[in-house]
Amino acid sequence: MARGGVNKAVVQIARTAILARGEHPSIDAVRIEMGNTGSKTTIHRYLKELDETDSRRGVQQEQLGDELSELVARLAQRLKEQAQEPIDRAEAHYEQLKAELRDQLAQAQQDHLQLQKELDIQSTALQQETANLEATRSMLQTEQTRNAALNQACSDFELRLNDRDEQIRSLEEKHLHARDALEHYRSATKEQREQEQRRHEGQLQQLQMELRQAQQSALVRQDEITQLHRDNERVLSESRALSKELNQASDQQHKLSNLNERLTAQLNQQESERTLLQERLRVATQESQALKEAQNQALEANAALTLRALKAEAALETLTASLSNTPKDDIDL
Repeated sequence: MARGGVNKAVVQIARTAILARGEHPSIDAVRIEMGNTGSKTTIHRYLKELDETDSRRGVQQEQLGDELSELVARLAQRLKEQAQEPIDRAEAHYEQLKAELRDQLAQAQQDHLQLQKELDIQSTALQQETANLEATRSMLQTEQTRNAALNQACSDFELRLNDRDEQIRSLEEKHLHARDALEHYRSATKEQREQEQRRHEGQLQQLQMELRQAQQSALVRQDEITQLHRDNERVLSESRALSKELNQASDQQHKLSNLNERLTAQLNQQESERTLLQERLRVATQESQALKEAQNQALEANAALTLRALKAEAALETLTASLSNTPKDDIDL
């Protein structure tokens, strides 16, 4: 079925006009003559019917009278003029639409370039943040290893202090034995007392030597405790610097998150990477908090060790004073 405005009469007029110009009435020529309207299938069907009609009638285009040719030419010209007007309007509309589409295409290309640029910046920033987090994790592992070594050193020092306490108790027992022996020798004769006094003085000198050795060991342990305090302060400073870097990484991640919200439609894959990055940052923050707690525990342990060392020094001073007073009592007796 022909489209609106195309029928056999119109096709016949266009065909007649083409024949009047001495041209071949092809499908495309007839369609152009009608103003580029009508289906080619419909035009072909009407042309076929007209050819069959002309064949049956035996009428040739050259035998048409001049009057009919002139009439057909005028009708064709009028039809062409009527058909040309909507064509001109359609062409103007087409040019306008093409210009608008061209502008939209240019704007879309510009937006695409801008989005691509932002995507590249985003990718670079995410790669940098990933590298920073990996470096932070490496530093945390190093600090954890160092803290474990410090804890082991504290444990070893505590064992050594326990050994020193055992030695001090042994010295106290020896001192008690010496006092018991001194009381026993006081009941003996003067000669035995003098001999026992000389022997006691020898033992006292040995005890004083052992006490001096114990004091020197305590001083060495005090130096070790001071060094441990310094190491703990250094670790605490490094931990604070590391926490500051983590906060900066968190701020940078927040900025990247705001930028990703504007690029959600184009950067779905980057969004998943950002989520993974936030998870890594949370784990790193938890590890840093655990490191701080371990350092606080180490500080508390060091404080306890320092207190025990002070108690040991006080006990040594008391023992030294007691030993220093013993010969004086003997002389008085």
